[in-house]
Amino acid sequence: MDFFISDALAQSGEPAAGITGLIFPIALIVIFYFLLIRPQQKRAKEHKKLVANLSKGDEILTTGGFVGRVTDVGDTYASLELADGIEVRMQKSAVAQVLPKGAMKGSLEKAEATAKDESGKGGKSK
Repeated sequence: MDFFISDALAQSGEPAAGITGLIFPIALIVIFYFLLIRPQQKRAKEHKKLVANLSKGDEILTTGGFVGRVTDVGDTYASLELADGIEVRMQKSAVAQVLPKGAMKGSLEKAEATAKDESGKGGKSK
């Protein structure tokens, strides 16, 4: 069977890759850092700053979809007024976005106008 594989070729091996063998794994780590890790750290830092700057009177949107006005702020919890007389206590980390002043009132007026239009259209029958 030795005539199929020469002894000289079977004995020789490729020399160690050295630094060129490390280029691909290092490049993958760099790509993952800039495309995945760094943007996530930046978003986490921005969210932490947003939560730290939360103050009474801010209008916010929560991760659960509630829109309300902050009535009290503690270390880890905040009180949120959703409507007149309806107040809930929530974790400050659940804040998704601080809305511009008056956004809550404007969205309520828009929702009420839409509801009136729908009720007016739905009542007519031919």
